[in-house]
Amino acid sequence: MTLDELAGPKSGSVALPLELAWSGLRVFDLGDVKLLLGLYRIVLNNGSTDDFVRYLDQEHLVRHWSILRKMLGRGVRETWEEAFPELCRSGPEFRRSGPV
Repeated sequence: MTLDELAGPKSGSVALPLELAWSGLRVFDLGDVKLLLGLYRIVLNNGSTDDFVRYLDQEHLVRHWSILRKMLGRGVRETWEEAFPELCRSGPEFRRSGPV
């Protein structure tokens, strides 16, 4: 998979299936950054490659990676950063001092 394959929605509301969001909120308004980050955290932690392609958008992922990476476990974060080094260069925080 490449980041270019991430063809998820850029706006609107997204309803996650129960197998991804089995507890709590299941519908996320992508216009609300906190809800967008919550959806991405759930999909990154619990999703499959098909889920990544369906629910994640490359622009949103790259733009918000410096925040998202802090919301993920080390294994998920390291897997994504090793597979996609461009994520580590996506925010001002990384240009200033490098990944945390």
